Amino acid sequence: MAERQIMRTLIVETPAGPGNFAKVATAIGNAMGDIGDIKTIKITTLSTVRDISVYCGSEQILEDVVEAVRSIGEGILVHAVSDEVLKAHEGGKIHMQSKIDVRSLADLRKVYTPGVAEVCTAIEKDPEKARYFTSIGNTVAIVTDGTAILGLGNIGPVAGMPVMEGKAVLFDQFVGISGVPILLDTSDVDEVVNTVKHIHQGYGAILLEDIGSPHCFEIEERLKAELPIPVMHDDQHGTAVVTLAAVLSACWAAGVEPENAVIGQVGLGAAGLAICRMLMAYGAGEVYGLDRNEEAKERLRSYDGKTLDTLEELMQTCDIVIATTGVPGLIKPEMVRQGQIILALSNPHPEIKPEDALEAGAAYAADGRMINNVLGFPGIFRGALDAGAKTITYPMLIAAAEAIVYHTKPGDLVPHALDPQVHMVVAKAVENAASK
Repeated sequence: MAERQIMRTLIVETPAGPGNFAKVATAIGNAMGDIGDIKTIKITTLSTVRDISVYCGSEQILEDVVEAVRSIGEGILVHAVSDEVLKAHEGGKIHMQSKIDVRSLADLRKVYTPGVAEVCTAIEKDPEKARYFTSIGNTVAIVTDGTAILGLGNIGPVAGMPVMEGKAVLFDQFVGISGVPILLDTSDVDEVVNTVKHIHQGYGAILLEDIGSPHCFEIEERLKAELPIPVMHDDQHGTAVVTLAAVLSACWAAGVEPENAVIGQVGLGAAGLAICRMLMAYGAGEVYGLDRNEEAKERLRSYDGKTLDTLEELMQTCDIVIATTGVPGLIKPEMVRQGQIILALSNPHPEIKPEDALEAGAAYAADGRMINNVLGFPGIFRGALDAGAKTITYPMLIAAAEAIVYHTKPGDLVPHALDPQVHMVVAKAVENAASK
């Protein structure tokens, strides 16, 4: 649900004394910048120097933000505007590293020739031993054709490599899985499927990433049917898992029973269709989908889903409304019914601002800032690999969503994405569901 945003770090010096940083924050906000992390790097008796991360929707907004801070005067200085994002990516973000030191001939003989031949022979006799004597059982291929990279669209697989590396970093840091980016220079369904089938033996599972709609649906369905290892398209099911968790948390906060609720999904792209299917699998009362593309609505109906024709009809019909369209302001305050739950998940500009929805009578409203796939996919794959699962099923995905809800603090929609505990909770829930 993310749109492209520019992130820069402003190094700002403010005179000592209360209120000066507040002037900087106000100037940034008035210029349509969004403040992220703030780090104090130097304090003297006369001034304070801070790194301030700022997110902007365009280069023009960034220029406006910098000028706004510089225009405050009163001894407030902008020393530099640095691009910490590009710095973090220099040389790439991942690196394959040996787990064993080779310091002697004895070490060499164990890990390579001649000792390795014994392991090869053991695997030849029993291929399942590869899960224990090689990295295969702990390695996930991150496969993309680059046709739906974040909010950037079809920019190609090489330009999408930083995203794939990012997935690999999160796999490693949160659940100890080795993620290997696989960049495909084709979007032909047959070629993608055949390529992945030919390489799958080197991996314990396949994560499909940033593959556009509609070919992503057929690619995933065919690979799930034809491969003996777990396959999941994260843009569909990772998003759907975290969204289901958000819906359950919102229902709990608003005193609504999801099994008795009428739920409407606005936008039936990869994420929207998967959200509908996840809600249906969970057992929500009634689920309706809406999209201006008739083919997208027909796809939902092929899964026994229901569709509506207009946004006004959906808003009048549904108790819970989820939107993933990427269209800011699509839902007007006058459309909101008293007591509705509104999850406008397009980020950074939602279909309706939560405060506007609440003022119009919604019982609960939230945007997409906390709906991050990272809450789902690391634990889902960790649990699937630990269970030796051959596929990822809806009971496993629902178990992941419920684990996220159980780990959510009162007052929050979902846990913080950097909470290391949540990933292990999700992994254990998925492993248990797979074992059943």
